[in-house]
Amino acid sequence: MAYKIVSATEWQAACDKGRFEGSSVDLQDGYIHLSAADQVQETAAKHFQGQTDLRLVVLDIDALGAAVKWEPSRGGRLFPHLYAPLDVSLALAVRPLPLGPDGIPEVVL
Repeated sequence: MAYKIVSATEWQAACDKGRFEGSSVDLQDGYIHLSAADQVQETAAKHFQGQTDLRLVVLDIDALGAAVKWEPSRGGRLFPHLYAPLDVSLALAVRPLPLGPDGIPEVVL
């Protein structure tokens, strides 16, 4: 599995278009940032602290095909990067991502 954290607004816009082309950071970097199961909580804490109305998009990484590349990121760890728009029909689930008492989104897989 792979995971993408997005705002509810971004996801709704993607659903309206049928595809998610990326957040501003994704567009700047040239790929859609994803996280593996063991990375998503750290991603939530590092990049989404204090943000409300978030969604966790659950994806079957195999269904994304060759457009996914595992590349070094934080501390040299390999992260999945999607080099194509994400067809929203590939989302297995889209879950609310509430903030915990410390302001960090609580990821439940």
